[in-house]
Amino acid sequence: MNLFSAKNRATIIQNLTTTQFDVLVIGGGITGAGIALDAVTRGLTVAVVDMQDFAAGTSSRSTKLIHGGLRYLKQLEFGLVAEVGKERAILHRNAPHLATPQLMLLPIVKGGSLGMLSARLGMFVYEKLAGVKKDEWHKVLSLQETTTAEPLLRTDNLLGGISFYEYRTDDARLTIEVLKEAVNKGAQAINYARVINFTYDNKTVNGAIVNDVFTNQTIEIKAKYIVNASGPWVDGVDSLDSPQAKTKLHITKGVHIVVDAKRLPIQQALYFDTHDKRMIFIIPREGKTYIGTTDTFYSEDIVHPQITADEEQYLLACVNHIFPSLKLVVTDIESSWSGLRPLIQKEGKGPSEISRKDEMFESASGIITIAGGKLTGYRKMAQRVLDNIAKKIKQTSAVTLAECTTQHIALANTNVNIAFSQFVTSAIAQGITIGLTTNEAQQLANRFGGNVSKVFDTVTQLTNLPTTNLPIVLQAQLMYCIEYEMCATPADFFVRRTGALYFDKSTVNTNGTAVINYMQSVFNWSTIQTQQHTNYLQQEMERIAAKL
Repeated sequence: MNLFSAKNRATIIQNLTTTQFDVLVIGGGITGAGIALDAVTRGLTVAVVDMQDFAAGTSSRSTKLIHGGLRYLKQLEFGLVAEVGKERAILHRNAPHLATPQLMLLPIVKGGSLGMLSARLGMFVYEKLAGVKKDEWHKVLSLQETTTAEPLLRTDNLLGGISFYEYRTDDARLTIEVLKEAVNKGAQAINYARVINFTYDNKTVNGAIVNDVFTNQTIEIKAKYIVNASGPWVDGVDSLDSPQAKTKLHITKGVHIVVDAKRLPIQQALYFDTHDKRMIFIIPREGKTYIGTTDTFYSEDIVHPQITADEEQYLLACVNHIFPSLKLVVTDIESSWSGLRPLIQKEGKGPSEISRKDEMFESASGIITIAGGKLTGYRKMAQRVLDNIAKKIKQTSAVTLAECTTQHIALANTNVNIAFSQFVTSAIAQGITIGLTTNEAQQLANRFGGNVSKVFDTVTQLTNLPTTNLPIVLQAQLMYCIEYEMCATPADFFVRRTGALYFDKSTVNTNGTAVINYMQSVFNWSTIQTQQHTNYLQQEMERIAAKL
């Protein structure tokens, strides 16, 4: 039985109630997913719960880059730069479809925060610390070379540029793939399951009371070690254990807006200075271009953080300043997202000044909390948590756990011995033979990696079945995500499994009702449940819309 299938929720929940786990992870974002994979590969029994869908919080709302750590040089965090640079290389090897090299231009302007000399020095230090491979070292561009690379750039203050590489990712799919691998290796994971309390044995935590959001069923999960990896919800979870627990987080908000590539026709990604000395990314993706991010303290609703009209205007102004001929306006914005950074509380520091390092805490009852950190460093964060647990196990039982091996674990059925470009070429050829277009086959290969063969198999099956209201390619993805990726709602599918709500709204508008109807037939939803999922998808669409 596939225990990462949304069809098998009842069985998974039953398993959670009848197993004594070594580790219970609260939070199914990238940090919790990484912890689960590390724990299960060291021989521990593991459970993961999340109050929403996996990756529904910060882990689907980032700038969607696997940073090499360049920006951390400003904070003189040399160790962090070295670590995330090496982590980027590991992820590129183990999941190349989720860590794609992206050429990026850094324009150097008069009065900017970086001059040509300081930028070159920063790049040199960064590349040495991060272990950047030689064919991806930066190149210094003259004024003419810079304008050739980006003809629409403002030129009255332009001195030249630096070309370098960052790595683009799909943050939500990365989270799903890590968690899927953990489940394949024996972990139990369930979304839409909220921790509402803890259980104790002589003041030591030994389990959690969990509410199934869909059925309102309450279950008890027993575990020797409980890890709070709930991101922006860390303080809320800790307060269940101790209402007097000290606040650990300074939450900041970052927003992104999406426009059509025809309105912002860049040749590569850009990383540029703003008028207020911040740095903004402009990144192409799937015929769209997204812009971000801001960095402001945040204290409002952490479940549904909203972008404001002022934030939209700020990002548009930043883009229009360096591309003055484009004159982007609010009506050009097709979608947007707001993400929250759970940074460690540091008094007296501004949002951009707070370190992105992670920290671990332990409550009097034994709950281990991990907070802070970055998407790129998720694997090392998990390793630190499991090294800590391994030390405790050795002290109490004299059992020595295996060392961390996640650096060697390929995700999404990746064949690390084949170049990714070769894999994509082969996948396109296979897709064409079953009736897909080149673009469709390539998109599926980039989205599902080595597991695309299962999607192709489903396409073939559907071709021989009576037609439905869904396009075959879309239905094949939906069926795969339900069966293998715990996709339980239409929003799960359109937001986190495919990203269509951000980058392909027309597909959602055209096929949203058909997806809802198909899922209703699979899960046997009542009329009320179907309407609830319909309303929630509509609300998600309204949340991403521009604030006119």
